[in-house]
Amino acid sequence: MGSDAKTPRREFLRRTGAAAAAGMAFPTIVTGRALGGTGTAAASERIRLGFIGVGNQGTNNLKDFLKLKDAEVVAVCDVDKDRLAKAAKLAEQGGRKVAALGDYRRLLDDKTIDAVVVTTPDHWHALATTDACVAGKDVYCEKPLSLTVSEGRTMVDVARDAKRIVQTGSQQRSDDKFRLACELVRSGRLGKIKQVKIHLPKVNFDGPAMPDGSPPPELDYNTWLGPAPDRPYNAKHVHYLFRFFWDYSGGQMTNFGAHHLDIAQWGLGRDDSGPVAIEARATFNKDGWFEVSETSHIVYTYDDGIKILCSQGTDGGPNVLFEGEKGSIAVSRGKISSTPDEILKEPLAKGDVHLYVSKDHHQNWLDCIKSRELPICDVAIGHRSATVCHLGNIAIRTGRKLVWDPAAETIVGDPEAAKMLSRPYRAPWRLPESPSAKAGAPARA
Repeated sequence: MGSDAKTPRREFLRRTGAAAAAGMAFPTIVTGRALGGTGTAAASERIRLGFIGVGNQGTNNLKDFLKLKDAEVVAVCDVDKDRLAKAAKLAEQGGRKVAALGDYRRLLDDKTIDAVVVTTPDHWHALATTDACVAGKDVYCEKPLSLTVSEGRTMVDVARDAKRIVQTGSQQRSDDKFRLACELVRSGRLGKIKQVKIHLPKVNFDGPAMPDGSPPPELDYNTWLGPAPDRPYNAKHVHYLFRFFWDYSGGQMTNFGAHHLDIAQWGLGRDDSGPVAIEARATFNKDGWFEVSETSHIVYTYDDGIKILCSQGTDGGPNVLFEGEKGSIAVSRGKISSTPDEILKEPLAKGDVHLYVSKDHHQNWLDCIKSRELPICDVAIGHRSATVCHLGNIAIRTGRKLVWDPAAETIVGDPEAAKMLSRPYRAPWRLPESPSAKAGAPARA
C-alpha cells in the first residue's frame, strides 16, 4: 500500500480498513533521509524532524516526539522569538543540538531533515505542508488539515505527486475506544444507523475584545499573517485566539469538529466522500468579540438518508453518539458506553469489521515514513473530514441550505456559496500546484 497517485479511492479505503487492521506489516526499507539521497540507512535509523510552529499544541507535539526513540528533533521554527527560544531550550535537554529558525523555508532547505511537524495557525497549514512535500519532506500536519476545501484538495494532490507520507493530527483515530465504536457500528451491532449526534464545546474566547495596536517586538507579525489578508495587529486575534476569526480558522467547528466529525465519517465508512446536503442555524457574539459562531446546530444529510446532527455550545453530551435500530454507542475521550450494555460486552468476531490499528498517532506516522504505507489519518482522510467542517461553516455564514457533490467536491446551484470553497492568498504567497492538477487530472485518493 503505497502513496501512488493513481490508487482509486475505494481501493485505498479497502487497504486501510479491515485488511490493514489484520496486521500492518512494515517492510525493512530505508528512511526518508536515505531516500533523499544522503546515503544508505538502516530501517531503525532515527528520523530527523523539524518543527514548524511551536506554541501551544506545537509544544505538546514537540514533547511527544521527544519521547519517541525513532525521532530525532534537529530544528524548531516559529515567528515568535519567545516561543522559539522556549522550544529550543526544551528540545536541547539531554545535550541535543537544535537549530532555531524564524523562517520555515530555511528549515525546508536543510536536506538532512527527513520530515516536519506543522503546528501553525490553520491559515498556514496548506502552504507549509505543500512546500514541505515539494522539498521532499514527509509531514505531520495538525488538524484541521486546511483552511478551505480547495486548499485541502491541493494538499492531497501535491502529497500524492511528491509521494510523501502526510499524517493529519486527528489523534482520536489512534484511540482504541473511538476505533472500537466505529468497528461495532460498521459491523452492524446497532443495525441500520439512523443518525449520529456530535457535541462541540462552547467558544473559549478570552473576552472582552480589545483595540488594534502594534505587534510586540518578539513577533514577526507580517510573516504570522502570511497568506492571510493584511490586517492591523490585535493581541486577541493571534496565538491561541486566532481560531475565532474567519481569516485564520473556523471556530470550534474546525477545532473540535475536526476531531469528532472525523470519527463520525470513520464510523459511517465515508472517508472517501461526505454529505450531500447541509443546513445550519447559529448565533453570534452580541458584542462582536469574535467572528465565528457562538452556538450552532448543523444537519448533514448523506445519500443514504443518515444524518449527522452537530451541536456546538448549546448542551452537553458525548463527543460522538451513534444511534441505530438496535441501540446506541456513545464515545468520548476516555469513555465508551452502549445501550443496551450487551453491545459492548460481545467481542468482535473474526468476520466483523476490523479497522486500521494505531496505538500512538505520532509513532504511526514515524512507522509509515519508514514503510511508505499510508498512515491512519492520511492527508486524503484529513481533507474529507475538514471538508465537512468547512461546509458547516459555509452553511452558517450564508444561512442557506447547501447541496454538495462529494465526487466533484463542489457546491451545486449556489455560486456565491461555492466561492467560499477557496480564498485568495496575499501576495507574494502562493500554493505550489501539483503536476497532476496542471495536467487537468487531479490525483484524487
